Amino acid sequence: MKLVFATQNKNKVKEIQALMPKGIELLSLEEIGCSEDIPETSPTIEGNAIQKADYVKEKYGYDCFADDTGLEVAALNGAPGVYSARYAGEEKSSDANIEKLLKELQNKEDRSARFKTVIALHFEGQLHTFTGICSGNVIFERKGSQGFGYDPVFQPEGKEVTFAEMELSEKSKISHRARATQQLIDFLASTKL
Repeated sequence: MKLVFATQNKNKVKEIQALMPKGIELLSLEEIGCSEDIPETSPTIEGNAIQKADYVKEKYGYDCFADDTGLEVAALNGAPGVYSARYAGEEKSSDANIEKLLKELQNKEDRSARFKTVIALHFEGQLHTFTGICSGNVIFERKGSQGFGYDPVFQPEGKEVTFAEMELSEKSKISHRARATQQLIDFLASTKL
């Protein structure tokens, strides 16, 4: 079965492809000839995921899924949240985003945070959503070189290392994206592919 993953982010494709069971062939936006920037104008993480899935389904006709992820920090009233990728500006610089986050948290005692991923799936004429949460803390300085985004400063609950210090195989067992993806996979498996 062919399913489009509506993202231009090759890191996300790599992470999710590693979790997909045999029998599901993931197609990237590039492979279906979609090179435009898909709008993400919703004020919520859920809304952005649905907006991207709707766009691909309506314009290209494929069954597809899209995700959106945000880092929600308690002491910042849930920020950066839906604005995680462009927290420090429209250029979407991970380094600048991390710098801004660490500066905002400088005098905060509560460093608890959670990553939230929502996957929206258009499948056989219906829309489904799946949500994955990974709770943890924002540490004081960057550690590790794996992963992307806020991974160097996010330490998941119960772990002594950041996402950026973990191998992909370890991160894929506990991450927000892995949890939402597992729900997606379980749903697809239940449809008797």
